Amino acid sequence: MKEGNKNKIATPYEEALDALSSLITKRNRAEPGDRFYSLDLVREYVKMLDLEEAISKMSVIHVAGTKGKGSTCTFTESILRHCGFRTGLFTSPHLIDVRERFRLNGLEICEEKFLAYFWWCYDRLKEKATKEAPMPFLFRFLTLLAFKIFAEEQVDVAILEVGIGGKLDATNVVPTPVVCGVTALGYDHMEILGNTLGEIAGEKAGIFKHGVPAFTVSQPEEAMRVLEQKAAMLDVPLQVAQPLDGSLLNGLKLALEGEHQYSNAGLAVALSSTWLQRTGHLEFGYLEQMQTSLPEQFIKGLTMASLQGRAQRVPDRFMNIETTGELVFYLDGAHSPESMEVCGKWFSLAIKEDNQQQTLDFQPSSQELAQNHQVPYGRSRKNSAQILLFNCMSVRDPQLLFPRLMNTCASHGVYFKKALFVPNISVYHKVGSHNLPPTESQVDLSWQFTLQRVWENLSQGDKGGKARNGDAGSEDIIEDTEMIARSCENSAVFSSLPLAIKWLRDSVQKNQSVRIQVLVTGSLHLVGDMLKLVK
Repeated sequence: MKEGNKNKIATPYEEALDALSSLITKRNRAEPGDRFYSLDLVREYVKMLDLEEAISKMSVIHVAGTKGKGSTCTFTESILRHCGFRTGLFTSPHLIDVRERFRLNGLEICEEKFLAYFWWCYDRLKEKATKEAPMPFLFRFLTLLAFKIFAEEQVDVAILEVGIGGKLDATNVVPTPVVCGVTALGYDHMEILGNTLGEIAGEKAGIFKHGVPAFTVSQPEEAMRVLEQKAAMLDVPLQVAQPLDGSLLNGLKLALEGEHQYSNAGLAVALSSTWLQRTGHLEFGYLEQMQTSLPEQFIKGLTMASLQGRAQRVPDRFMNIETTGELVFYLDGAHSPESMEVCGKWFSLAIKEDNQQQTLDFQPSSQELAQNHQVPYGRSRKNSAQILLFNCMSVRDPQLLFPRLMNTCASHGVYFKKALFVPNISVYHKVGSHNLPPTESQVDLSWQFTLQRVWENLSQGDKGGKARNGDAGSEDIIEDTEMIARSCENSAVFSSLPLAIKWLRDSVQKNQSVRIQVLVTGSLHLVGDMLKLVK
């Protein structure tokens, strides 16, 4: 047993996470022509693990894209599970625990199975590693592990979400998927995928295989043109899946919030129905029929899917009973300009819906009015204040992200009282929540100060700044500057996420008349850290 620290012996699971952490590399993934990033090397690892036959026989749905990959894969998995099939789902990144990436029949793999499959793969690769084929990088290893898990667990269908790009992604060793999907495309990972939508689309279309049907959603013209060209070269029948018509859900709601999810759901329906058709399960009907009515199993799948960290509302449970519901976190892992816009729209509509519901909940009943009762404590309507809690990777450009978010929210009459910038707790050279974050004095906040400067410049140039305080009364939020690394008029930097949360909780306690609604976005790592702390 390895020692986690002087007083604590690491558990077997923590030992596995430490071994996994050793596979994280700081190499630049964008180096052209680097053999270490070729699929040939991944195929060598597949041979080392004797997985060639298993992968060639695996029934795979392969999904690439910039936005909505995880949601589309989640909807697809849920649909096919509710159709009675044994499903395997591989997604990334994880938010709290690495086992979230591997779902069997809708549930993350249990610790016992994870450890057995992990060490089986790790030990064999370690034993066979050479200078030409060293231990695989983290994502490649996790992909290989997913293939091993799905093969051994004999899933009927494996739904694979591409990590980055498509053409060179480790998941692309699958020789012949049953059907492929490309979700909405936009500007992300440009240091790897290219600076134009056409170049990015070319990388994503790298998952197309000769003669294998593919679906996409409505795309910008430049991106669609490249997808069509790549499809034509490989004789791929490419179709555009239309957004799901909500009326087909028989009065129920999609399990994942946000208008954009109807596009992801429409793509999931196309992928699922095509997989059913191509694998001989014609009793569920054809895609054409699903434009007017959905099988019951599809409706259950779309309305019962679950995915953390995407358009997710989490009331703070650590407040005392009198203030429960007065601090609510709205979590979304948006990190591209396009997804910022989608996130801003969802947040604006979600808080309006919540505030309207609060108004209804706090209306005195007709009986109370008739008896001239006083409204009980807490039943008076509270003003709301919107706070942004943000971090993003330094490769992203806040000059592109912030205006999309601010302008979208402003178009719905929503203005942030304050923006809070924090470093992530998760350290990129470790996998697992047992690893302690650096002490606050060790944290480099230079990137957070950069984000703050950009926010302040945009806020001061905002002509609608007069409305920035939102509801009347929200300006009563009391500042406690002791916890803040640097405070400006419209923003503050905190040296840790727990300090920012403490400041928010203290603000609620000190301002009983204000309901604080916090949008947490910019990074799925940040969203994962929030879930660890508030759930």
